[in-house]
Amino acid sequence: MSQRLTRLGLPALILSASIAGADTPSTEPAGASGADSAAPETAVTLAGTESWHLTNAQGRPYHIMVSKPQGEVPYTGGYPVVYVLDGNAYFPAFHAAKQTQAALQQAIVVGIGYPDEQALNFLRRSYDFSPPAPAGQNEPPQGGQDELLDFIEQQLMPAVAERYPVDPHQQSLFGHSFGGMFAVYALFQRPALFDHVVAVSPSLWWRDRYLLAPEQRFRQQVEQGNVSVTHTSLALVMAEGDSAQEIQDAQALALRLGPLSGHGLRSSVRIEPGEDHMSVPYRVVSRVLTDLLSARRQ
Repeated sequence: MSQRLTRLGLPALILSASIAGADTPSTEPAGASGADSAAPETAVTLAGTESWHLTNAQGRPYHIMVSKPQGEVPYTGGYPVVYVLDGNAYFPAFHAAKQTQAALQQAIVVGIGYPDEQALNFLRRSYDFSPPAPAGQNEPPQGGQDELLDFIEQQLMPAVAERYPVDPHQQSLFGHSFGGMFAVYALFQRPALFDHVVAVSPSLWWRDRYLLAPEQRFRQQVEQGNVSVTHTSLALVMAEGDSAQEIQDAQALALRLGPLSGHGLRSSVRIEPGEDHMSVPYRVVSRVLTDLLSARRQ
């Protein structure tokens, strides 16, 4: 069980940065010079970002980190938006990749994180990304997946749209590990919410593959014409170092979703060579952004 808890994202040696507004002045003391100078510690500031706090309907706080768009509004009338789960850990990498590539700078990246200094808040993410647990088995805390979907749809997305013109047909979700499991659930449960979903090393094994039931309902709804996936995609990205079972689960999911390509759903599996479960989300950031932002609604 300890190995599986590690798969849910127990804190590792991950470099994280505090996010501050783009216009925050430097706090380096005047005259400070040399490695031996005594100076107070200050937070790292990422230019081109802003951050704010939101509280969901249940009173749980979130730290929202935004990589602001650059350049004119695209011809679609709005900027594409990429929502990144576990924002404390992954937002800085997405922002850096976006800032250094001109083709990506019109995008908005929104990190969904927590108001603490942990890169991966194990207890919060365990609750947010999971289904309700069977009676007497609520360790770690579980069951908040629909609350998080409500928060994203009813509070976060409107808040972003109030601040920036957004393209409602270019909304994407990125999640890793337990967050990847949640991202797949979001596709099955609310297929109209995101146009593109990227699930990196998703924990498809959780609760005896509980996602099989919502997957079956999703496939039936698409086949019956009750749900449109004409412009929807699911990208499953695995690390070569993920377990054979985890890789096989992802491949099997893509295979089962394959027949829905006739309805427009694009699904794929990619295995990143030389990466492990915790390195792979950082390895794929630039490619993920490029793929998401080049996917245009026809």
